Amino acid sequence: MTAPKVLVSDKLSETAVQIFRDRGIDVDFLPDVGKDKEKLAEIIGQYDGLAIRSATKVTPSILEHATNLKVVGRAGIGTDNVDKEAASKHGVIVMNTPFGNMITTAEHAIAMMFAVARQIPEASASTHAGKWEKSKFMGVELTGKTLGVIGAGNIGGIVCDRARGLKMKVVAYDPFLSQEKADKMQVEKVELDELLKRADFITLHVPLTDQTRNILSKENLEKTKKGVRIVNCARGGLIDEEALAEMLQSGHVAGAALDVFAVEPAKENVLFGLPNVVCTPHLGASTTEAQENVALQVAEQMSDYLMTGAVTNALNMPSVTAEEAKVMGPWIKLAEHLGAFIGQMSDNEPIKAINILYDGEAATMNLDALNCSLIAGIMKSINPDVNMVSAPLIAKEKGIQISTTNQEQSGAFEGYVKVTVVTSQRERSIAGTVFSDGKPRFIQIKGINIDAEVGRHMLYTTNNDEPGIIGALGVTMGSNGVNIANFTLGRNEAGGEAIALLYVDAPVPAEARAKLAETGLFKQIKPLEFDVA
Repeated sequence: MTAPKVLVSDKLSETAVQIFRDRGIDVDFLPDVGKDKEKLAEIIGQYDGLAIRSATKVTPSILEHATNLKVVGRAGIGTDNVDKEAASKHGVIVMNTPFGNMITTAEHAIAMMFAVARQIPEASASTHAGKWEKSKFMGVELTGKTLGVIGAGNIGGIVCDRARGLKMKVVAYDPFLSQEKADKMQVEKVELDELLKRADFITLHVPLTDQTRNILSKENLEKTKKGVRIVNCARGGLIDEEALAEMLQSGHVAGAALDVFAVEPAKENVLFGLPNVVCTPHLGASTTEAQENVALQVAEQMSDYLMTGAVTNALNMPSVTAEEAKVMGPWIKLAEHLGAFIGQMSDNEPIKAINILYDGEAATMNLDALNCSLIAGIMKSINPDVNMVSAPLIAKEKGIQISTTNQEQSGAFEGYVKVTVVTSQRERSIAGTVFSDGKPRFIQIKGINIDAEVGRHMLYTTNNDEPGIIGALGVTMGSNGVNIANFTLGRNEAGGEAIALLYVDAPVPAEARAKLAETGLFKQIKPLEFDVA
């Protein structure tokens, strides 16, 4: 059998390259070719695997030339330089290494907190300039101060632990942090407004999503304690930079330390040049240890897949064997859709438990893979970097209880999957099956039977069962240029609770949703989006 062949197109450690060789894989180490699109396109067709960092751009054009490519491995967490949809269409697995730089990023946040507390960069520059301005740089101690941690997941959890070691009081805001987990971490779980009011230092450790964008908005910054110091080593876009600059200039915010910015590379920024603003060029993962860790991990993962078929940390497929994938593919997609529905409907409600029922044919499959796909669908609504391998681990760390139940065929369908999520405020449930055409379908929501095809863009509404609903939906969509591909209705009883699920050709604009709300007919109006590629 011909040995698999891997191209390393970015700078990876020699140790990582040697892992490929030790596992019986032919490897070409060409660390500069990733920057040359034409050269990469010319040679990529001869390789089974491509190991990269951030310099190589895996575009649809490159993938067109990658006729033998089976796997792309990114040494690091971010995969913005890989077109994952195009990779999926070409049957190429995309892997990353989501846990290799957690400690490094957490340590950078702590370092930035020290730097802004003691004005170290400014004091260093002043001393280098021959000045001796000892009285100018009066700092504050961290001991005894309250640290507000926004996002207490992997990296935020490490920051909490380090801060407690510094004798700081830690309060954490994370909608998905259970009280049990908070107690174990020895931090106080609070709501965001409470954190803003009490924290002497605030550090952010959340992904950039629609829910977290500008989480430190002007309004929220105004709620903070006077003299607060803010650290962001997570993602640009979490802070309203204009508002932060105003608050720094007014003295309400005493200092800020930023490793990330809304626009990167940040060649200019409203915060640059302001006193007691510490800036670094996205160095969160930039340590020798972290770079080595992610390089070794990606080499191991790619080798395992190419030599044994084992899949780890894949972003565009579950951990499942090739034989299983032939049968389970549509069911895996169904599980993802069910999770995505629940995740989008739950918004910021803390999830306490996920209960999954497998009936009939579904109960005979690789339930680990189905569970991973379903949980990833839920978690992706709050963290786009979650994959089918990391999602269960993240859910466990957040204290979410996951249970599965199997049963023999119990109804008209040969098999189905039902998921019920318990939040701090309510329970939500949805069920689905796969028809003979291989297409996933939603068959029940909130106990109401339906038959809904899953589309990329959908609109979900709830209402009392009364005349005028269909007309209101149809007219409003039509007047706003939204074409309805499929329209599904359901109710629990005549005059009782009813739902509608519209599969539309484009996202329903806010204006259309506002018009529906103005009718007074609807209790809930929720746009949804599903990955149907």
